[in-house]
Amino acid sequence: MPTPFSAGVSSASGSGGDDKREKLFLQDIAELIRAQACQRVVVMVGAGISTGSGIPDFRSPGSGFYSTLQHWDVPYPEAIFELSFFLDNPRPFLAWVKNLYPGNFRPNIVHYFLRLLHDRGLLQRLYTQNIDGLERASGIPGSKLVEAHGSFASATCTACGRAFPEQDFWAAVMADRVPRCTVCTGLVKPDVVFFGEALPERFFLHVVDFPVAELLLILGTSLQVEPFASLSEAVRSSVPRVFMNQEAVQSWRPRSRDVLQLGNLGDSVERLVELLGWTEEMKDLVQRETAKQLRGIGCAESVGRLPLLASRGRRPGCCGTPSTPRTAPSTELCDRDVNSTKNLRNRL
Repeated sequence: MPTPFSAGVSSASGSGGDDKREKLFLQDIAELIRAQACQRVVVMVGAGISTGSGIPDFRSPGSGFYSTLQHWDVPYPEAIFELSFFLDNPRPFLAWVKNLYPGNFRPNIVHYFLRLLHDRGLLQRLYTQNIDGLERASGIPGSKLVEAHGSFASATCTACGRAFPEQDFWAAVMADRVPRCTVCTGLVKPDVVFFGEALPERFFLHVVDFPVAELLLILGTSLQVEPFASLSEAVRSSVPRVFMNQEAVQSWRPRSRDVLQLGNLGDSVERLVELLGWTEEMKDLVQRETAKQLRGIGCAESVGRLPLLASRGRRPGCCGTPSTPRTAPSTELCDRDVNSTKNLRNRL
């Protein structure tokens, strides 16, 4: 079970001011949301929200991405995301990118919880460090997203600056070719932010969003990469902050209205969903979105047989585990997905 930590606060509603302190727990956060006391929710997320979809995070010892680079020709792990190294030797980065081919991974309960926040009109903005595109895949519109480290939705020639078609970039990557500009033959780079590069202009929406936030959710991030990490301090001191992560981080500076949930992120989010009374709504959302995804990969014949899915992203099945990497839509996933979802029915 996740380990909750609640720092003392004056009251769940923020009133009072004497020395008698009450504690905020996750239940209190749920009650504030249900009472419409937190209608502008800003969310910060990192790689930890995608581990339930089968994508490793970066820094977990032994399992994180940086721990698996010994067989690649990189001088140190972070070099794979440095622009100077990419320009000199793009193949390690492109080999890693190949695993992120759109559709290889699917959203999990954390992504769909954030989608529910949007559907209910509560999501002020979602700030993500991730470049896997799973926030968009869950149905959150681009207007509600700030992809602080860019995305693979576009690519640009590093020599002449011309835009490069996304489908052509992926075609080269999946064929183990270095993508080259068709005009100047320059190296093409996806529009993700490497170390030392400027962040997208949309990142500066934070000067609008964080001052008006009524609740800040921080999910699955080690808060080590700046300037993103400093956003955790940008809300008013009276605003509750909920930090959910696998483990504690040294950079976290607790405030009186914080709730810290340590442990499996999917479990923590599932608990909050239950406290909010959104469990059935979550199951319905996951079923609808999974059906759409199956239709998109040629599995329409199995859609009618889909049961309600378990919401926990770390469980096997359509909303949690990676599908077979592919270069084109395939029907090979149908039997696996249907069998997995049948198994999930028994767990509900």
